[in-house]
Amino acid sequence: MPQETQTPDPVRIGVVSISDRASSGVYQDQGLPALKDWLTRALKNPITFDARLIPDEVDTISATLVELVDAGCSLVLTTGGTGPALRDVTPEATMAVAHKVMPGFGEQMRQISLTFVPTAILSRQVAVIRGQSLIINLPGQPKAIAETLEGLKNPDGTQKVNGIFAAVPYCIDLIGGPYLETHDEVCKGFRPKSAIRPHKG
Repeated sequence: MPQETQTPDPVRIGVVSISDRASSGVYQDQGLPALKDWLTRALKNPITFDARLIPDEVDTISATLVELVDAGCSLVLTTGGTGPALRDVTPEATMAVAHKVMPGFGEQMRQISLTFVPTAILSRQVAVIRGQSLIINLPGQPKAIAETLEGLKNPDGTQKVNGIFAAVPYCIDLIGGPYLETHDEVCKGFRPKSAIRPHKG
């Protein structure tokens, strides 16, 4: 039975920036701040972040994802390493720890990016479920991270293309995670009416 509450569930979210150069200090990582900023703006839930900055190594990435899932992260977002370059191995490392593959996320991310650049078809982002956690590979650039998550809006503020995060709260419901609540002006999470949790008046 849905629990009636006005205080959003706390949620633990893993954020992982994958970059040889940023992890070795050649330049400052922009992925982790971008992920934290967007999630803090989008979610009403109190968030505990588990952040990692790691190199483009398959075994390291896979081990990090498993560690974050085991630590209780209901959602794990990665940024970086999803192109066709030789060192881009994030999708392989993610698929290696998957219990279920969620191809719709990758399809929609590429659709959003294709609005801007034809090279979006080179992106290999995937999303998977491991246990009771959803893991999503995001693009590497902060602007692309926000566009992918929240989608594209018309000049009057109405939604033109749905971002992938609109489907995340319901997906996490279905795998037994916390009830995520969004700030609709950033990204309106969608649930069937039967899945919406009632509030005390």
